[in-house]
Amino acid sequence: MLKGSGKAYRRARELRRELTLPEVLLWQRLRGRAIDQHWRKQHPAGPYSLDFYCDVAKLCIEVDGEAHERGDRPDRDAKRDAWLAVHGITTLRIPAAEVLGNLEGVVRLVTEHARKRAPLHRPSDGPPPPAELGED
Repeated sequence: MLKGSGKAYRRARELRRELTLPEVLLWQRLRGRAIDQHWRKQHPAGPYSLDFYCDVAKLCIEVDGEAHERGDRPDRDAKRDAWLAVHGITTLRIPAAEVLGNLEGVVRLVTEHARKRAPLHRPSDGPPPPAELGED
């Protein structure tokens, strides 16, 4: 799992207490594991804190408010996404307004992306049963 710096850990801890309404709503849906994936909120990764992160799928979800469209934020976000991509992590950016207006659709989108990226078999589970390999 990708780890963060000491500064990123401290910042992530602060951000966990300061979630925005769209982040809270999405977290309530992701945290229960009802969608068969384990998610972390405000996960430190290198110098960054990821809004939501699924390690199995190597997927980062960023809930972006209006501020992400202004000033140097688009460039900073692109630099961050590129850094994560180098480490094998895909970033899915979702507008905060979309979370507020279409939470069910956002949850479906997130789970689809995570399922596509997650391996079908985890090495920690041991070898798959022969029936699943197409062997009889």
